[in-house]
Amino acid sequence: MTAPATHTAVRPDPALNRRVALIALGFAAAMLGLGYASAPLYRLFCQVTGFGGTTQRATAEQAAAVKAVAGKTIVVRFDGNVASGLAWDFGPNQVTSTIPIGERALASYHARNKSARPITGTAVFNVTPEQAGKYFNKIECFCFTEQTLKPGEAVDMPVQYYVDPKILDDPATKDVEEITLSYTFNEAR
Repeated sequence: MTAPATHTAVRPDPALNRRVALIALGFAAAMLGLGYASAPLYRLFCQVTGFGGTTQRATAEQAAAVKAVAGKTIVVRFDGNVASGLAWDFGPNQVTSTIPIGERALASYHARNKSARPITGTAVFNVTPEQAGKYFNKIECFCFTEQTLKPGEAVDMPVQYYVDPKILDDPATKDVEEITLSYTFNEAR
């Protein structure tokens, strides 16, 4: 006969428990921070790469250094929308424009507040086809700032832009003949 086995209780190590708790807390804090940083990081990624039809921003100096390509034009179509619940009329003053690639151009959109109260709106934008986004450069645009319209107020908002000639060298965009610039206004919160 064998003797019965005896079991001894294992005591928890307080130092190990604290370390595990700190690691779990650090992981939770990192995930929370990543959640808050994800939207700005994604926006930055889209701005740098043109992903999702995000246009590029150019300074007047950068635009001045770009030369138009003789005999090469592209059609730019303009689109405007308002989010549900926003009491504005909004749309382009000109639906299309044929411009020389590399040449600066100016378009404008018209907005009118149909409500009896001041409303501040912000515009989000994109370009289609998506692969053309990295070649569509905005120099000045109303989408970079909030727009406040008083009751009944109407305003024309300009967009100065150009299409980078590098669009002609990219195999993904060499057959692009038309680009659509689309804005949607949302009420600022």
